[in-house]
Amino acid sequence: MLRKLYIQNYAIIDEITIDFSSQLNIITGETGAGKSILMGALSLILGERADSSVLVNTEKKCFIEGVFAVEGKKSVLRFLEEQDLDTDAELVLRREIAVNGKSRAFINDTPATLQQLKTLASLLVDLHQQFDTLEIGDEDFQREVMDALAGNDAKLAAYKIVYQEWQQCEKQLAKLKEEKASFTREADYNQFLFDELSALDLKENELEQLEEELQLLSHSEGIKTALTKTYFELKESEQPLINHLKQLINQLQPFTEIHAELAQLTERLQSTHIELQDIAGELNRVGENVQFDDSRNEWINQRLAEGYKLVKKHSVKDTAGLLAIQAELQLKLDAVLNIDEAIQEKEQLSAGLQASASKAAAAISAARQQQAKPLEERVNALLHQVGMPNARLRVSITTRPLQSDGMDSIEFLFDANRSNRFEPIRKVASGGELSRLMLCIKSLVAQSIDLPTMIFDEIDTGISGEAAKQVGLIMKDLAASRQIICITHQPQIAGKANAHFFVYKEIRDEMVKTNIRQLDQDERITAIARMLSGEKPTAAALENAREMIMN
Repeated sequence: MLRKLYIQNYAIIDEITIDFSSQLNIITGETGAGKSILMGALSLILGERADSSVLVNTEKKCFIEGVFAVEGKKSVLRFLEEQDLDTDAELVLRREIAVNGKSRAFINDTPATLQQLKTLASLLVDLHQQFDTLEIGDEDFQREVMDALAGNDAKLAAYKIVYQEWQQCEKQLAKLKEEKASFTREADYNQFLFDELSALDLKENELEQLEEELQLLSHSEGIKTALTKTYFELKESEQPLINHLKQLINQLQPFTEIHAELAQLTERLQSTHIELQDIAGELNRVGENVQFDDSRNEWINQRLAEGYKLVKKHSVKDTAGLLAIQAELQLKLDAVLNIDEAIQEKEQLSAGLQASASKAAAAISAARQQQAKPLEERVNALLHQVGMPNARLRVSITTRPLQSDGMDSIEFLFDANRSNRFEPIRKVASGGELSRLMLCIKSLVAQSIDLPTMIFDEIDTGISGEAAKQVGLIMKDLAASRQIICITHQPQIAGKANAHFFVYKEIRDEMVKTNIRQLDQDERITAIARMLSGEKPTAAALENAREMIMN
């Protein structure tokens, strides 16, 4: 609810603060006193675009702030969380218009866009002004009304789960069909690529190992010559290095017991002698195995040429890359074989979910249909009470393909003059008719829908007497569980107020200014009496006003 509205330097308002009641707030005042200016200021914090022309005093900025109580308002708190805004029990919306005409918006002191402000405001305030395009003409609201009356909350929640599962299944099915089409287009080419790689039949690291073997074959003659020469020098020359070393050891051996250090040096020479003998044997073995094989060399070159041709073709670097491509192609070819089965399974699942969703939607639709006639009758009766005896509402419910809210297209049709020509409300109803129609409808669903603060501007246009009294009674009843703010010229409506505010003009510093104050009991009686009989109320008017307030 709107707890407080603060306005500074807006049009002919210097500075005012209004503390609203949580129930029925009535605003009255002479024509031209500035009631519409109040609504204009309020509309700014509800997200309407600013006009720098409202700055009468161009030396300071315009400042409008609304303080709302939002405790328990789940939709509001959810919006604040989604937008990463503070979620206190109190919410402050603010608009500032600088002297240069630039406008800024704030939500809980955090800069916000106009769209954020407008979206949030729609959850807080339901503003009904003449000639507005009201939400009553919106199909979502009309459906919400029908569901509230039908008690469809649980049915809708269950339906939406099945519907979402069906939609997800349909997306998956469409993706599978796209994949199949893609696979089919690519299948022949993928099979060609796979066969090409399969024919090569590469082993892990094969190209890299063949490169190493090719290097060995290319240098086999030089390697064999080096091995043979080294072995020859160690064991088979005229003075083999190993034999010569043995002779040196034998020369030192007799003196090892005489000189302490010779024993250690001799042992080291013996170890070297043994190591050289082992090396000579290894050189001989390796040399015997090094052979130049022309046919092997040719085969490796051919194998590498085929391998590197595919490496270049597939833009990979090595054998592992080619094997990965081959495995991927295998998966794609397997997928072609498996996807038909997957599509068939998904189609069966989708058909089952659609059937479940259709059944749930039919139950929701039946409940809506059941409430259509009673709603028409009750609204039409209320319309008669509020001064629209010839107006009639008709609820049109037609079937359409399943959507997230069911299978129904719902539209409220209106006939203002018993012409039997029912047209969509948004096309034929006037501003005053729309406001009273909305009041009638919302009074019927108030206990079922979490309605925001409702503001009615000039709802009493074209009515008086008993019709105005009935509007006041409906508002009073509606305000028992939610806040209502109403600007009115009708004493019958003003008499129902929990808080009565009076808008007036005054001369201040030789300038006309708009101000507002809350009336006490005696002031209310006088104000209503003036609404009944003029500037100087008669005793009868005062008594009548007192009776309106007391009743």
